[in-house]
Amino acid sequence: FKGGDTCEYLLSSGRFLGEKVWQPHSCMMHKYKNSEAKNCLLDRHVAFIGDSRIRQLFYSFIKLLNPQVKEEGNKHGNILFEDKSASIRVDFLWYPEVNGSMRQRIKSWTEDSVAKPHIIVAGAATWSIKIHNGSNEGLTQYKINITSIAPLLEKLAKSSDVYWVLQDPVYEDLLSESRKMITNEKIDAYNEAAVRILNSSSRNSKAKVKVFSVSKLIAQETIMKSADGLHLPESSRDTNAMILMNVYCNKIMKPIDGSCCQPQPPLTLIQKLAFCFFTLSIIGYLIISLIHRNNYRKNKSCTDLESGEEKKPAINTPNVSTLEMLLHSFCKLGLIMTYFYLCDRANLFMKENKFYTHSSFFIPIVYILVLGVFYTENTKETKVLNREQTDEWKGWMQLVILIYHISGASTFLPVYMHIRVLVAAYLFQTGYGHFSYFWLKGDFGVYRVCQVLFRLNFLVVVLCIVMDRPYQFYYFVPLVTVWFMIIYATLAIWPQIVQKKANGNCLWHFGLLLKLICLLTCIYFLSYSQGVFEKIFSFWPLSKCFELNGNVYEWWFRWKLDRYVVFHGMLFAFIYLALQKCQMISEGKGDPLFSNRVSNILLFISVVSFLTYSIWASSCKNKTECNELHPSVSVVQILAFVLIRNVPGYVRSVYSSFFAWFGKISLELFICQYHIWLAADTKGILVLIPGYPMFNVLVSTFIFVCVAHEISQITNDLAQIVVPKDNSTLLKRLLCIGGFFSGLLLFSAMQDQSRH
Repeated sequence: FKGGDTCEYLLSSGRFLGEKVWQPHSCMMHKYKNSEAKNCLLDRHVAFIGDSRIRQLFYSFIKLLNPQVKEEGNKHGNILFEDKSASIRVDFLWYPEVNGSMRQRIKSWTEDSVAKPHIIVAGAATWSIKIHNGSNEGLTQYKINITSIAPLLEKLAKSSDVYWVLQDPVYEDLLSESRKMITNEKIDAYNEAAVRILNSSSRNSKAKVKVFSVSKLIAQETIMKSADGLHLPESSRDTNAMILMNVYCNKIMKPIDGSCCQPQPPLTLIQKLAFCFFTLSIIGYLIISLIHRNNYRKNKSCTDLESGEEKKPAINTPNVSTLEMLLHSFCKLGLIMTYFYLCDRANLFMKENKFYTHSSFFIPIVYILVLGVFYTENTKETKVLNREQTDEWKGWMQLVILIYHISGASTFLPVYMHIRVLVAAYLFQTGYGHFSYFWLKGDFGVYRVCQVLFRLNFLVVVLCIVMDRPYQFYYFVPLVTVWFMIIYATLAIWPQIVQKKANGNCLWHFGLLLKLICLLTCIYFLSYSQGVFEKIFSFWPLSKCFELNGNVYEWWFRWKLDRYVVFHGMLFAFIYLALQKCQMISEGKGDPLFSNRVSNILLFISVVSFLTYSIWASSCKNKTECNELHPSVSVVQILAFVLIRNVPGYVRSVYSSFFAWFGKISLELFICQYHIWLAADTKGILVLIPGYPMFNVLVSTFIFVCVAHEISQITNDLAQIVVPKDNSTLLKRLLCIGGFFSGLLLFSAMQDQSRH
């Protein structure tokens, strides 16, 4: 892969994904909306000059600005379009032949006194073939004429974007008698002449006429759907217009999902500092390793020359120091972050658009399901939602979510609604797990809070620095972080009610229920008070964490979408632990949770509820309406799954070690996918090995999973160092962390000021 300028690939190569989705070679194409197209072409003049095929491209182009435009008027004359609100002018100039008239028009633009179009799109040949009846004399004249025009176009290319559109193939069986002389052989000869002559005098110059040859590839796939064998069907013309828009606008608008023609973003001050830090960490670790290695060699056992006996070393090999472990972790992390940057910020690897098909989603789902069932083992304990079972649950959900993302299944509403339940189930586990811990242990110490916050946020903070992305961009981590703090505040605020205290007096149970009711009331109030919610999170420095694209709406949307499910998880944990304490459930190996009759009734209700939700989700027609109902009904399928998984004793006593392994690194998998498995911040797919989609997915997945596992180990190692158990040491570390974030906010403010 040559790397560098992806515009060349956008203009010359690609393939169809399905029937209508065009995939340029090596990069992603953005689908421009009317408002985006207008912003890009603000105060611009665009000129299309050529024959009826160029006229078709002209209409498709202006429909990106105004979809209401109709193709009417004089077909063999000039057509003018103007959008006064955005000061955009787009002209079509009828010059069906490359001749003196076209040369005169182009020459008039080269004069200094004349305002030049910002974009010029030219092309013609079929009329020349038709008028000269496909003779060689016609081709000779075409070469002479294009040779006279080429220097003028090259001169214009120094100040404007100039495109020469090569001729598309025809479908000869559909051509009328008057056009039978227009053959694909003749078209190829004319195209070859144009390519050879254009830019011949400016081979080494940066300003060149861009040859728009990709339309030939598009036409080869779609020309058989043409009405007359000569003109492209509308969908193909629209694709060409969208390519043209991407070539010009991507470098101006910089859309996330439009990597074609986008230059590599410059390094920010924070990124440069991070690079220096990781470089110093690597150097420091290498120095310490060399020192230890030399010490080890000096102290290594050696043979006494006089007695011939082996002497023991006087000093034992020292244990790995905290500093060495710290530098070792940052050394590995630095190398991993370099890979992240190369994958999703440098123009080194290819990126492609997603394309959804049912098979691309459901076949991998079946495959991982079979693998998961194959690796079935007995659990160490048989309690409801034991550690192995929750790891398994998180594991298979994470794998399904990954397949959902890489296959682009969000376009299929039934799949989208079921994935929303999986995200809600993660938050349900957050409520269940943290409530259970605080209720049973009664540990509200700073150490516990710092450990959880560090493990949740470490990777995301590093990625915000290295990848230059806001905290809210990785929306799931802010979500679980805020909900953890809400759970902690609810239970830690006076009176602190834990199981040990409640066992002495049943009234404490009612006190806890009262706390939960207050929490539910606050959630309900905030969910219907968008203004209050946005004001709370718009205060500095909270706004730096929760703003995305200049506002906190995205954070409001994400929070509101699953606003009740954490409460449901807390309530379920309270009821389950109360039933367990009263010995109303049986959790022995192989035993059903309740009596056979009650267990069977619960199982029946759970299966019916599970299927009912799936039927409702599959019948969704409108994403907005279904999202409104989701917060209230998602708990139905979650609870149904929990009961199906735990009521029968034999099901509760086994788990999939395959899914559980992935469950232990589920957070890292969820975050790492943004940049080293997907691409362009999840909008596309990373291509390490072009031309072999399946092999590429296998290789990129292997690296992705290994990296996620390694980051999980690094996070665990650093958590022990950064968050010690000793309170005085922990306080010092917290002051250092506070200083680090203060510096980060300062540098971030400096960056924002320089950008504006």
